[in-house]
Amino acid sequence: MRQGIVVTARPGVEELAVQAEELGFSSFWVYDTPMLHGDPFVALSLCARVTSRIKLGIGVTSPALRSIPAAASAVASLNALAPGRIICGIGSGNTARRTLGMPPTTMAELERFTAALQDLCAGRVAEYREGDRVRDVRFLHARQHVNTADPIEFLVAATGLKAPAVAGRRGTGIISFAVLDSAAWHASEHARQQAGGAPGDADLYVMTSLHVLDEGEDPYGDAARDATGHVVMSFLTFAADTPAFAEGLGAEERDAVHSLLNRRGTTITAPDRHIALYPNYLGRISPAERDLILPSLIDTLALVGTRDNLLARIANLERAGVNEIVIQPVIDPPSEMAEFAKLGASLLKASGKKING
Repeated sequence: MRQGIVVTARPGVEELAVQAEELGFSSFWVYDTPMLHGDPFVALSLCARVTSRIKLGIGVTSPALRSIPAAASAVASLNALAPGRIICGIGSGNTARRTLGMPPTTMAELERFTAALQDLCAGRVAEYREGDRVRDVRFLHARQHVNTADPIEFLVAATGLKAPAVAGRRGTGIISFAVLDSAAWHASEHARQQAGGAPGDADLYVMTSLHVLDEGEDPYGDAARDATGHVVMSFLTFAADTPAFAEGLGAEERDAVHSLLNRRGTTITAPDRHIALYPNYLGRISPAERDLILPSLIDTLALVGTRDNLLARIANLERAGVNEIVIQPVIDPPSEMAEFAKLGASLLKASGKKING
């Protein structure tokens, strides 16, 4: 099982990328949500200049954020700075669109966008459409400005089973956020293969949070809530922004959603609720928010446990087909990254397998 790190794009992110490479991590990612964080392509350009081995990931871009030519140019430009080290996740723009008060894009648009990026970044012709006008386009000065020779790894972001089918048709891997249920991964991989993917021909990534418990430490204490709260709050924020999803939650989770809405001074149907809900999204939670970090959601969405317990959970994910776990540290990133690296060393020793292939 490989290991990666994801952070928000901001000045100084390249220093964490250097540390991640020194610690032996396989990949280093930044999120792509323009209304929340800095520009991922600027951040990863800085990272490319100070690293030489670690893969650099965009997690994740979307047809709702950039036109096909702009996205392809940005990705292929990164590939010129870090040849063969770029991973580009592509999704429907779930968070990026919701921070604008807009719904995600359709699966059809996601597939068209993915296909076009794959073609352009490989130096091929792609279809470009504006309204009823359709033209074939390609990079015209690729060798001088962008890199279309070295491969770029593309991933489709998935939570349900429609996106894995897109991944299967496009020959990409899958990346999911806080999906730690082995059965869900088996279902995703089945959907990918049913749509044309072959076993082992693409990698599966999961992003989440992690906290290694000290002996006797409360798994739902302040330290665990602080380390995992950003992931739990992302779930509650999505629910607070999505009435149909919130209705399907259990009573305790619904109460937490209502409490979040009340504290942010908005309602689940307010047209401008996105302005109130998304500040500090995926950032470290405040002490006042700890009560919202429910034990049931920590158990479902995050990796919290003793070293042995975590090794067992990670082994289960590996058996379900997951190739890489990507962790977002929010308390003290350098020390959290070092702790995650130690856990990886334990996994390596336990399994006899190489973590970062």
